[in-house]
Amino acid sequence: MTGKNRSVAGTPATSRTAIPPGTRDVLPEEMRELRAIGGRMRAAFEDAGYGEVHTPALEYEEVLLRGDERAAGARYRSFDEQGAVLALRSDMTIPIARVVATRYAGVDPPLRFSYLAHAWRATDRGVGEPREFLQAGIELIGVPGAEGEAEVVALTVEALNAAGLKRHRVGVGDGQLYRSLLSSFGVSAEAHMPLLETLSRRDLVGLEAQVSQLGLDDAKRELLVRLPELRGGRDVLDRAEELPGGGAAGAALEGLRGLHDLLSQRAVADRVIYDLGMVRELGYYTGAVFEVYDPAVGFTLGGGGRYDELIGRFGRDLAACGLALDVQRVHLAQAAEEALGAEEPA
Repeated sequence: MTGKNRSVAGTPATSRTAIPPGTRDVLPEEMRELRAIGGRMRAAFEDAGYGEVHTPALEYEEVLLRGDERAAGARYRSFDEQGAVLALRSDMTIPIARVVATRYAGVDPPLRFSYLAHAWRATDRGVGEPREFLQAGIELIGVPGAEGEAEVVALTVEALNAAGLKRHRVGVGDGQLYRSLLSSFGVSAEAHMPLLETLSRRDLVGLEAQVSQLGLDDAKRELLVRLPELRGGRDVLDRAEELPGGGAAGAALEGLRGLHDLLSQRAVADRVIYDLGMVRELGYYTGAVFEVYDPAVGFTLGGGGRYDELIGRFGRDLAACGLALDVQRVHLAQAAEEALGAEEPA
């Protein structure tokens, strides 16, 4: 991979030549590389029986709000001819949930869908985050529990193998674990979100300070502080249960053990990192959650999880699980791995 004709982010210029912050031009050489990476992932999904779908870039805002309020909040909006509010999709999960409930209302599960599509998210000025994403992802509908989660994780690993990555790992946690502990310990619902936001930033010092103000007994306080520190192989699941009060997390830990057994059968358990402090931003996740990493870069490549209640909001109750990858970040990770490989002695 060379440095010629690379894409560049917008820089301050005249109003006639500037592009919005968080967007960039993609020039021919990188475009060819992105298409190649996306094509290899698309082929892996197709070979596994995941049919590709495409949904409108614009959705009615009320549809996105039905899926998740934060998925529709602070997004790019417009109006149709009748004055209804339209919004650019911020991910593909909610649109596919709508498709399943409406276009596949009479089709028996399981249903397997894939996509390679753009999504848009508003960002705070100056944070350097992209506004536009090219995502490659999968959604597995109608396969509950660890069986469905293992299929999604294993296929993600396979797709990234096909894309040329060799060092990638999938972080696995339980999106409801910390929430359920807070509820069982009698923490008010109003206090949940500040704690979860702090946890999502990996601010464990700030989390400890907040937990100390909840008025809980020592065992509960220690569990809420120490559980998010546990990250590693399968042994962290046993270590979590050994914490004071760790029995309260027993159901979630047992589910993760079952997932580990299935991942071992699929020969991908060595690619998984269990992270008991993992939470996802969107509120529709109901169980296992995922983040994809590559040690060659300092950012996540994608994420997802189980969302068993989302499709029911559109009229059809079905278990579901999915994961989306940022193709441009996968490309950067591939380049970083190549650079590291070139530096290693033969």
